[in-house]
Amino acid sequence: MDYINIMGLIAGTLTTISYLPQAIKIWKKKSAKEVSLLMYIIISIGILLWLIYGIEIQSLPLILANGISLIFSLIILTGKLKYK
Repeated sequence: MDYINIMGLIAGTLTTISYLPQAIKIWKKKSAKEVSLLMYIIISIGILLWLIYGIEIQSLPLILANGISLIFSLIILTGKLKYK
């Protein structure tokens, strides 16, 4: 694996785990009042498009990071809808 893919995997890991604090906060408090519904709809669509792009160009860092990020983003979006 070359350094550019390693850098991509590190970047993807960092941006992906950035969703965890928000998801954990929503789950623990059972509240998502401070979360923007529109923002998470837009970011989820953007992540989905990045995932499709990563699949098309066969980029493992893009596929992994955006696949997992999409799951986390959808968990937060679900929490927002459930715990208004």
